[in-house]
Amino acid sequence: MDWTNWNPQERANLCFILKENRLLLIRKLRGLGAGKMNAPGGKLEPGETALQSAFREAMEEVGVVPHSPQEGGVLHFQFTDGYSLHCVVFLAHGCDGEPVESPEAIPVWTDPGKIPFHEMWADDALWLPLLLQGRKFRGYFVFDGELMLKHHIEFPNETQLEDCPCLAC
Repeated sequence: MDWTNWNPQERANLCFILKENRLLLIRKLRGLGAGKMNAPGGKLEPGETALQSAFREAMEEVGVVPHSPQEGGVLHFQFTDGYSLHCVVFLAHGCDGEPVESPEAIPVWTDPGKIPFHEMWADDALWLPLLLQGRKFRGYFVFDGELMLKHHIEFPNETQLEDCPCLAC
């Protein structure tokens, strides 16, 4: 896959929230990944930045306002059916409000050491621990439906690039 000239069809975000040693996840009820666990987030609206969208999506999906989300990584997804998605990943330490269920998502607080990766997209297990460690990353993934075919993770802010944490790249 040649990522140098890659241009995504859509742009989105995810906003993970850590509060009192709990990580806020959601069970998606509709859209791409319905039924899977993830973080609040979604597609950017016209003229909206990824950060603005992170605030809007957290409020719409679970009724909370994240505290100062910081960008942790960028994900590039190419699907074999032609769909492509660019996703900025944020981490916030705390939020205003208590998460509530919506037509889009069921909120679930989880222990950061017990993340249910078996209920998430396959790529999440590769980069979510990096986000929680405060490491900046860029991930590149090719999927056929829900099956991850290829992946690569880079660490742009580190002087020496390391191998992808999965050891299979």
